[in-house]
Amino acid sequence: MKSDRKSIALTLSLLGSLTLITSCASTKESPEALKAQARISQAQAEKTALAKVPHGKTKSSELEKEHGTLVWSFDISMPKTKNITEVQVDAVTGKIVSTEIETPEQQAKEAEEDKEEAAKTAKNH
Repeated sequence: MKSDRKSIALTLSLLGSLTLITSCASTKESPEALKAQARISQAQAEKTALAKVPHGKTKSSELEKEHGTLVWSFDISMPKTKNITEVQVDAVTGKIVSTEIETPEQQAKEAEEDKEEAAKTAKNH
């Protein structure tokens, strides 16, 4: 009888864990899933972004969903300044979605917010 209860408890525990893993996975799409949705390549999007920032150099890039839109996001450094220009290119249409200049202070704040969000996500999953 105790063996049956242990089996049931273990099964329920495993089922609960599987449900949690599935819900975590569904809240954020994998990089592969995002790439499968993109019609514009990273290279094409980067060319578009760099045309917006003359003499700029790409520091980082990522494919992400922003406000429901799939975008290639590029942080572009500019000569003679510590500011970064963030250019987002729609990964389906290839059009520029947004351009924003970030000061070093804003960059530090954004990095801290990203770190806190990652910690919350890890704690909740």
